[in-house]
Amino acid sequence: MDTIRLTVAQATIKFLKNQYVNRDGVENKFFAGCFGIFGHGIVAGIGQALQQNPDFKYYQTRNEQSMVHTAAAYAKMKNRMETFVCTTSIGPGATNMLTGAAAATINRLPVLLIPGDIFARRNVAPVLQQLESQTTQDISVNDCFKPVSKYWDRINRPEQLITSLPEVMRVLTSPTETGTVTLALPQDVQAEAFDFPIELFRKRVWNIQRIRPDKKVIKTAIELIKKSTKPVIISGGGTIYSGAVAELNQLVDQTGIPVAETFAGKGAMQFDKPESLGAVGATGTPGGVEMVKEADLIIGIGTRYSDFTTASKTAFQNRDVKFININVTEFDSHKHSALPVVSDAKETLRELIDGLVDFRVEDSWHKRAINYNQSWDKKVSEYYTDKKQLPVSQVEVVGAVNNFSEPKDVVICAAGSLPGDLHKLWRTQDPKGFHLEYGYSTMGYEIAAGLGAKMACPEREIYVMVGDGNYLMNNHEIITAIQEGIKITIILLNNNGFGSIGGLSESLGSKRFGTKYRYRNSETGEIDGTILPVDFMQNAMSLGAKVIGADTIESLNAALKKAKESDETTLIYIETDLIKGIDGYAWWEVPVAQVSEMDSVKEVYKSYTEHKKNQKYYL
Repeated sequence: MDTIRLTVAQATIKFLKNQYVNRDGVENKFFAGCFGIFGHGIVAGIGQALQQNPDFKYYQTRNEQSMVHTAAAYAKMKNRMETFVCTTSIGPGATNMLTGAAAATINRLPVLLIPGDIFARRNVAPVLQQLESQTTQDISVNDCFKPVSKYWDRINRPEQLITSLPEVMRVLTSPTETGTVTLALPQDVQAEAFDFPIELFRKRVWNIQRIRPDKKVIKTAIELIKKSTKPVIISGGGTIYSGAVAELNQLVDQTGIPVAETFAGKGAMQFDKPESLGAVGATGTPGGVEMVKEADLIIGIGTRYSDFTTASKTAFQNRDVKFININVTEFDSHKHSALPVVSDAKETLRELIDGLVDFRVEDSWHKRAINYNQSWDKKVSEYYTDKKQLPVSQVEVVGAVNNFSEPKDVVICAAGSLPGDLHKLWRTQDPKGFHLEYGYSTMGYEIAAGLGAKMACPEREIYVMVGDGNYLMNNHEIITAIQEGIKITIILLNNNGFGSIGGLSESLGSKRFGTKYRYRNSETGEIDGTILPVDFMQNAMSLGAKVIGADTIESLNAALKKAKESDETTLIYIETDLIKGIDGYAWWEVPVAQVSEMDSVKEVYKSYTEHKKNQKYYL
């Protein structure tokens, strides 16, 4: 057997840069490069290997959590057909990636993490940043990645790499298993040399298979749809990742079945398509809420039925409702005691199109969907209208950005009250135009994700919408964008507090306790003094961004125009009202204190118990 002598780190990079994927005859490299922050435990191993492999491009980032978000956002824009490696030192460099790792796994997005690790030899233990255990020596902080990784391994001997790396790729490229993969490399092992088989480094193409549905199951699904009188499709992220948007629209044109969308699935249908109900669940539109509530058949496509999608199990109120779940993941396909169609969305939709040639929903059901679509679009226009009041409302800012942006542009958001407003209001015209991380609702995802989205699709304008709380938590990758000459536009909405949690606190009777950005009152001891003097514009400017201030919708429009004309990363700052928001049409369960000294909490608890009566088990 022919061999080549390489260090473990060199072998790892040499292997990764020769990995390709192919779906539907389209072949591309799987890894676009590597994000990293070098420290001890990685610099002499992976760092050296990257230096001698310049064709595997290395990007210097500023925060370990951010780099994982950037990689995940890139993978999302690429429909999981391409991603990045993220590498860090041992200790805090590694554990800083945990939040990003959890978010990627929860959102089913492939990211490869290579954190440095302690010495496998153990002779110099405890090394700097090593977590010691009194019960075992076979543990490090990297073991924390196990519950948030779809595959986890530690390479303690060079030859272990030969069997581990193919498993890394198997999981990353699997539509059913993908998520975060963690490969922990002890710092001494990284630098060890071994005679690796040359065969390990040949070009390998991983064919992404489209699983076809079982014939009997698809026949049963077609029969269930034909028997239904009030079917509704819930389109999730799997529709888009599968590239099944055209098939979904064809099925809807043929049958008239209304469609509601999850956060990950929004964009599968254009907002103005007559059958589009818009958002579903806790942040749903009136049509998305009411028609799902009455539906006798829910056809879930690529959705995992999170509590926001199901309005905490209160969304489906028809006592005879049945479910058909089309999903590549068996785990998700069985939810709600559904007929599980374990298959690729595109393949299944093609079969449904053929099998439902003679089926169309009743005119009354179809017309209701059209009416909801039109009435909601009118309502959106009302929300978007400039009220000429200061400070402006958040929904007015959303409207200004939405109206200004082009169909192919991308809006990015993750946490706070903005995602709910965007889910309801954003008029999507492109499958990739709406980019929300809401599986983990990760504060600080936005700017890092904007960087990843722009790297994936440089031809699109990227609009990162972020609140003051999220911005303060993680704004570091502005520097990386400047360093790499990557242009994104950040719209920073400052309402001087945690608007979303403040609103939730208010709804729970807790009167926005601890959610405003204020000085502590020396007399009362509460955080209810004057507003904190944070200068966001100066902060962004110090990081290298071009900064434009706005206070009215008119000045915001002017700022958006300037930002688009510029080739620099630009931050637009605008203050917004803390209280003004948009109506909600469904419930989301957050437990309320069963006993309290506050009358406001007691009143809310009564309402809470009433809502819980509508929760259902689907057996």
